[in-house]
Amino acid sequence: MRFFLEISYDGSKYHGWQYQPNAISIQETIEKALGDLLGVKTPIVGSGRTDAGVHASCQIAHFDAENIDNERLQFKLNSYLPQDIAIRKIHSVTQEAHARFDALSRSYTYHMHLNKNPFKVGTSHYLHAPVALSSISAACAVLVNWTDFEAMSKVNTDVNHFNCHILKAEWREVEEGYVFLIQSNRFLRGMVRALVGTLLEVGTKKITIDRFSEILAAKKRAHAGVTVPAPGLFLSKVEYPRDIYLNLDT
Repeated sequence: MRFFLEISYDGSKYHGWQYQPNAISIQETIEKALGDLLGVKTPIVGSGRTDAGVHASCQIAHFDAENIDNERLQFKLNSYLPQDIAIRKIHSVTQEAHARFDALSRSYTYHMHLNKNPFKVGTSHYLHAPVALSSISAACAVLVNWTDFEAMSKVNTDVNHFNCHILKAEWREVEEGYVFLIQSNRFLRGMVRALVGTLLEVGTKKITIDRFSEILAAKKRAHAGVTVPAPGLFLSKVEYPRDIYLNLDT
């Protein structure tokens, strides 16, 4: 049978999601736990990669196994895994369900705070001054009507195209700062952190809305803003067709 793992993790101590031969990853850590508990090597496939230092409040990965008790395995995994990785739920899904290819959309949030706060180190980016929300909101409106995001992708990326369908892009003011929320059918490598860096240039009046559109149209990463640090970025939601779940309460 096939199962979806719903996972949360603090990525601070890991070199990203994907298995790497010479560095510890989230994927490797969970695979080892599953293999030890099930007594057989159990590969997992994630909904997508997160880079080193990036977190997830909701990552999805699938694996295959026989005759498991979902709740009991969840309890055992959480007892076995380190404190910075948690299994929120194990869902029974159809045999053909695929964590990566069946995802309808993915959402990321990027957290920023305005006052120095030692308790936000590693989970939020410290901004030294407020930004112009009206300008950033106007730039976000541009994003949802744009498709080609080559300007926001890491260079030399092995992809067939740079088109993404942005379903939502919002910059919200919260109690201690801001949260940027973006939802899309797909993301390019480094895209969210490059977008945040460029939106901050809009919000600090370093570039205009027209210049923001020109940067997107030029399709040159060098023209966009800096890549903001990984701490602060969370994979927050992955959506799938409802009919792939076998759990009635999903």
